Amino acid sequence: MRRGESGINALVAVDKPLGCSSHDVVNRVRRAVGERRVGHAGTLDPAASGVLVVGIGQATRLSALLTSEVKCYEASIRFGRETNTDDAEGEVTRVAEVPARLGEEAVAGVVVASLAGEHDQVPPAFSAISVNGKRAYKAAREGESLELEPRRVRVLSAELLRCRHEDGELVWDVALEVSKGFYVRSLARDLGRSLGSAAHLCALRRTRAGNVTLDQCTSLERLAELGATGLSRVALDPVAALGLPVRQLVGEELDDVACGRRIRAAAQGVVPYEDGSSVCLVHDGRLMGVWRVGGRALVPQVSFPSGIEGVRAR
Repeated sequence: MRRGESGINALVAVDKPLGCSSHDVVNRVRRAVGERRVGHAGTLDPAASGVLVVGIGQATRLSALLTSEVKCYEASIRFGRETNTDDAEGEVTRVAEVPARLGEEAVAGVVVASLAGEHDQVPPAFSAISVNGKRAYKAAREGESLELEPRRVRVLSAELLRCRHEDGELVWDVALEVSKGFYVRSLARDLGRSLGSAAHLCALRRTRAGNVTLDQCTSLERLAELGATGLSRVALDPVAALGLPVRQLVGEELDDVACGRRIRAAAQGVVPYEDGSSVCLVHDGRLMGVWRVGGRALVPQVSFPSGIEGVRAR
């Protein structure tokens, strides 16, 4: 085993605290388990908290598959001011009156519910979007304005949780279920403008990322306490996190998978999977790969030679 490798291959869900970046979380997990190969699936800004899925060892290769899922948030939108970052961290760029009707629960509830559907959304000026090789947030910090193209995104559901006043300003607390690539900061900005006012995001908590929810999360302090030896107590089931069907490996198939050779889509009988779909290959409680269905065969997509631990019995 090379230096900096613990032999751990697992997924964990961290309840990211406020004030630290997603990369800070990665560094703290590295120290907690003694493994340099750590990565996260789906960035959370320092001003946001909640579900952050972290891959350790070979599980870092699951990130691309996990970030394609929908996400759920609880967000607080403050009316009356717009900022250059579209959240409370930025400088105020515009102040506007807030129509009295926006403080009525009935009105707010209807407006929030109407957000469900597809939208063309322009990302925040301070975002990680790259234009001609330059990150938008770096350009913004240097006073340069990049032309960010709108992206087609989707709000699967939107619900008003409460309508309240804080420090004399109107705040809407909302629950959102959104597609990949959605910026809640942009929604707050655009909502304020569409209602003849101004608004920015003042709080954000991710409550679900794909199939992973807050109740499956652990704290960074708990991870440090458990260390490498106790990590299995909080490891996620990678199959459940992916939400894909399972194909148990039998006989010599484990060797075939290790060598990247095709295997039968079904151990016997009719193929139960849709052509072109992905399937989890499981052996002895470990995820050995995620392979694609090609007719009556399974073909390599991504493999994990040591296996990712945590697969629960089904």
